[in-house]
Amino acid sequence: MTSDLESRIRRLEDRAAISDTVIRYAVAIDRADWDLYAACFTDRVHIDFSAAGMPANDFARDDFVDFARGGLSGFTARQHLSPNHVIEFDENDPDRAVCHSYMYAQHYLEGAEGGDFFLMRGTYTNHMRRTAQGWRIERLVQGIGWSEGNLNAPAEAAARFQAADASAA
Repeated sequence: MTSDLESRIRRLEDRAAISDTVIRYAVAIDRADWDLYAACFTDRVHIDFSAAGMPANDFARDDFVDFARGGLSGFTARQHLSPNHVIEFDENDPDRAVCHSYMYAQHYLEGAEGGDFFLMRGTYTNHMRRTAQGWRIERLVQGIGWSEGNLNAPAEAAARFQAADASAA
């Protein structure tokens, strides 16, 4: 650890900014604020949701945001929590860090066949990069510890969103 006060303050500011980005990720999903959600990512982002059955892939930011919007907007309500941030800075590159956190993702789909609730618990590993706009997620790995409730709710929510989106067009 450096003893330079300016460097130590910068590190504390970076920790707060990284945590804020990871928290905004969760809040943006719950509010369906897709512009805020997009602002959490670099323009090319690597997403690894393979633990949930989606193969890891690189996305243009807007394409990933559209994917998330389509998969999550059909739920009646969502609550995503991302506590216990452990941030590790890259000692060779001051503009990179990794934020490990827990994931608690609760989804409510009113009137869903099979039950209204779907819950996932696990972890996020957010590989962060400092950009001109601030700290952004450039690689996101989701780990699933366990799921419970209506495991078909995500597919039903996506179908509801697609149907509503098609009728609005």
